[in-house]
Amino acid sequence: MAVGERGDISWFSPDPRAVIPLDERFHVPHGLRRVLKKNPFEITVDHEFETVMRACAKRYEGTWISDEIVESYCNLHRLGFAHSVEARVDGKLAGGLYGVHIGGAFFGESMFHRTTDASKVALVALVERLRAGGFALLDTQWTTPHLEQFGTTEIPRRDYLRLLKKAVALDCKF
Repeated sequence: MAVGERGDISWFSPDPRAVIPLDERFHVPHGLRRVLKKNPFEITVDHEFETVMRACAKRYEGTWISDEIVESYCNLHRLGFAHSVEARVDGKLAGGLYGVHIGGAFFGESMFHRTTDASKVALVALVERLRAGGFALLDTQWTTPHLEQFGTTEIPRRDYLRLLKKAVALDCKF
């Protein structure tokens, strides 16, 4: 994360760590289920990675997503490690998320929406993709009220590190 006025990049490892379960504990809120049935969104993957990152950065004043971080993640994207999931309405970007994948672990970094529910729909699409790919971990670092509605749980560092070790050893394709 880029912090402070100079945008110094620091490493954060919260304890406890927040994860979204990829099993049946993943919860799609009732209202979102109705939205998904109407299906007003088209989902794309990795079509506008940098645009998604910059839209996430604009969400916060004094964002932790500095230009240096955008450049670094775009390099990870070119190498096949960073990905975006985009939700579109009438072909236009309505919301999305991005993160990094290593083995069978996906580290969600940030999400945004321009249209109601777009980031939530992108998250559901991400979980479906991770499940289909045999992923074992969806790491969100911290719990937020937005993520709690999907069943986000916090686990102690020692449990997280055990889960992480198993997940990164998997050979999963995004």
